[in-house]
Amino acid sequence: MTELTTFWHVWVSAIVIGSMIACGILITLTFKNQKYNEETDQTTGHSFDGIDELDNPLPKWWMYFFWSTIVFGVVYIFIYGVGDWTGFGKWSSIGQWEKEVAQAEEKYAPYYAELNKLSVEELASNKDALATGQRIFASNCALCHGSTATGALGFPNLTDTDWLYGGTADAIKHTIANGRNGAMPANGLKPDMTASERSDIAAHVLSLSGRTGAGDASKGSALYTQACAACHMADGTGNQMVGAPNLTDNIWLYGGSEKQIEFTIENGRAGVMPAWKDILGEDKVHVLSGYVYSLSQK
Repeated sequence: MTELTTFWHVWVSAIVIGSMIACGILITLTFKNQKYNEETDQTTGHSFDGIDELDNPLPKWWMYFFWSTIVFGVVYIFIYGVGDWTGFGKWSSIGQWEKEVAQAEEKYAPYYAELNKLSVEELASNKDALATGQRIFASNCALCHGSTATGALGFPNLTDTDWLYGGTADAIKHTIANGRNGAMPANGLKPDMTASERSDIAAHVLSLSGRTGAGDASKGSALYTQACAACHMADGTGNQMVGAPNLTDNIWLYGGSEKQIEFTIENGRAGVMPAWKDILGEDKVHVLSGYVYSLSQK
């Protein structure tokens, strides 16, 4: 959980207290000099569908109800605080969260200790471990990789055998624990690349997976060797050491149409996966690794 900065504490406090004061002023001005037991035939000038709005005050009980909400808010602030002030009750959401996390960690520590005796490969065939790993995945990874782990544009599919940084148990665990920072420079190693040259390279790249493009693939082959082969290799099979994708299998992280490929070449890519070691802890990373590893072993 990320703690709010001083600015946001002040901002929230100003909104809460200011809203309460504004409501009090509004109620006071609304009911000022009005007699609650008297009704009038005068209208406010508002009319809708033939119905006129009479200029009558709200019932007393309604006004008292409004005041009671303000009083409740004041009492609540004194007990639970506002902004970074924890009130006289000394309670905070962060404190409660930390307490609950500590209780959960203590409760489940023996369970994770048992699972950590197993290798990632063994976890991938352990029913209880897979169920736990799936829950961890759903809570932390599904937002990017999807609930079924099939990925999305810019987020890898974890259920196939195509891995940017390797699909072994150790490689997957390393990726989850330490994160990844992919970096493809714009125009590869040829910063002065022209639009025509990008079209030729795209045509060559498409030919690697058995397709054709509008550009000249033969010219693109030479340009590819100059600008792209250092990472993607001369034959286009990629390099898992640096996370350079295989261009020959027709699996595309950012889209495989000719226009999308040209866009990738022109603008480069900078995919980032956060490191989960400090967020989840090593025990949960180990169990999660077993689940992710199992997805591509079916």
